[in-house]
Amino acid sequence: MWLSRATYIGIVPLSKQAMPYAALDAEFNLLALSRGNTAEVLAFCGGQKQAVVAVGAPCAPSLGLLQQPDYRASLPAGLRPGRWQQGRVAEYLLRQHNLRMLPTPSRPEDAPSWVQVSFHLCRHLKRMGYQPYPTEGAAHQVLETYPYAGFAALLGHLPFPKESLEGRIQRQLVLREQDLPLDNPLRVFEELTRHRLLQGVLPTEHLLDSGELDALLAAFTAHKAVHAPAEVTILGDPQEGQIVLPVAPLKERYTKAG
Repeated sequence: MWLSRATYIGIVPLSKQAMPYAALDAEFNLLALSRGNTAEVLAFCGGQKQAVVAVGAPCAPSLGLLQQPDYRASLPAGLRPGRWQQGRVAEYLLRQHNLRMLPTPSRPEDAPSWVQVSFHLCRHLKRMGYQPYPTEGAAHQVLETYPYAGFAALLGHLPFPKESLEGRIQRQLVLREQDLPLDNPLRVFEELTRHRLLQGVLPTEHLLDSGELDALLAAFTAHKAVHAPAEVTILGDPQEGQIVLPVAPLKERYTKAG
């Protein structure tokens, strides 16, 4: 396997100044878990001899494929006129599993600022020689993932909100179950005391923040896409942009637990 010694990098382009990113080696050793601006993150990616980068946001605008009648008719169950005119095919296919994602517009300037940051990041990765996954023989590859959907797929149901305490604990637990070397987030409860609760101080020093957890999910997805490609799901049209999730097959529909 030509990518067996690659670095597997997950990036969450929240802003140009503070992108969470994580890096794993083939044995799931944690090589990096930090935040950096665009230049720092690109420099880290550029310094790898072999790397697969998973970006946790759209890498390119919609091409308007869902507005083409013949294309719409080719999709599962078809699409009624007037429904799903906007967004990418990948986002439509996610919605069929109740994994909701904001439609990516066709004009970059209409996208939210964090999505424009992702467009910028992906353009630079391409200029640096990163090829779309899967490209046979390419030492540098890039793919798109959606951390929320990735966590849902690993859990088998929709996760708690990612900024909540329970959502962070849940995400860190499921990543530990995938053999990532993370602290046990349940230590929050072991170290919780009456005094701390009354003071409004929670012992969260062993708990990662939501951006770090999303970046780790992305890095894990990049690793799995190389080492267990039969166990990932790829949604979307290659010419427009595909989303890779670290589970195959997906459940028909993801709902809240309970």
